[in-house]
Amino acid sequence: MKRSWQTHADLAIKKTMAVRREEYLDHMTFQSNTRPLFTEIFGPIIGLKEEWHAQGATDAELDMSIYRYRCGAFGGVPVNTGWMGGPPSEVLEETDKLIITRDRMGRTMRMDKGFATLALPQDWPVANMDDWLRVRHHYEYSEERFGRDWEAAAHAHREAGRVVIVGIPGGFDQPRQLMGEERLCEAYYDAPEMVHDILDTIGETAFRVLDRVSAAVPIDQLSVHEDMAGKSGPLAGPSQIREFIGPYYRRIWDMLQDRGARLFDQDSDGDMNPVIPAFLDAGVNVMHPMEGAANMDIVEIRETYGERLAFYGGIDKHIIRRSKEEIVAELETKIPPMVKSGGCVLALDHRIPNGTSLDNYRFYVDKAWEIMEREDALR
Repeated sequence: MKRSWQTHADLAIKKTMAVRREEYLDHMTFQSNTRPLFTEIFGPIIGLKEEWHAQGATDAELDMSIYRYRCGAFGGVPVNTGWMGGPPSEVLEETDKLIITRDRMGRTMRMDKGFATLALPQDWPVANMDDWLRVRHHYEYSEERFGRDWEAAAHAHREAGRVVIVGIPGGFDQPRQLMGEERLCEAYYDAPEMVHDILDTIGETAFRVLDRVSAAVPIDQLSVHEDMAGKSGPLAGPSQIREFIGPYYRRIWDMLQDRGARLFDQDSDGDMNPVIPAFLDAGVNVMHPMEGAANMDIVEIRETYGERLAFYGGIDKHIIRRSKEEIVAELETKIPPMVKSGGCVLALDHRIPNGTSLDNYRFYVDKAWEIMEREDALR
């Protein structure tokens, strides 16, 4: 079947951000629990829009704008705390099935058309300290890290009632982008000084950038992307987090928290259970997407950590392509305790998988609201 929606941008969804910053921040820090929150985090996976189109979906269903969500309004500050510079990306090879490019980091990137929307690296620029020292300048501080009118943009977000967000490179993810997963995991043991220097360099730049930003505009949320786990668990354990990642996180978070930031949100797929305590110690207080198929059961995690950890996601995305009875069972298990406790934005735990019928998705959204409103009325 010819695919009409092939790029990452094609899969973007439209949501009405109905919750202002004060309510969202209070909800996610357990200060109040007035109404339940519900959203779609990422939208459809590649190929699903074609399936829904064939099933009669309207344009508003395809871009998700027709569905009822209740989620926070967010505004990012246009500053860069990660890699900067490098030659423009160039296409090395393109066929009907794949595209191979070289990115700004010098990596060969491959994307299989029709199956993926994000390219994956085939090689990496850093294998040893000498390699790292050659690219280190891409992470060093400069005035170029501040986007045009960044301060005005941040003030505009706050005045509009949006949660003001800044981000830092992942303490696992960014070294992984430089070295690959296997070399990074080896480097924790055979080249710890290199890993420390990478995170010290990134951390110093991020600290200086966000020190300046937070002195000018109050920041609400610090965000970090890690994606460091699979179904079998995380690729770095508590000891690596406490030695390498925790100090990097803690220095930046302590500064922002002292200036009023309330949420430190970490994005990682997979089973993060073994490292949740280490990341809580590092300052993280929100996690997503809480994948049910990877043992991230939000009911059990709430029972374990209480108000120390908020989250969004948590509803098993695979359930909604099964029977309606199974959908109801999943929602009846997850929704009531989350409505009661707050500190959660209910959502599917990643992209909507292929094979999810349009009828099932409509049923899922309607049933979720039916249960949320029932439970909310009972409180």
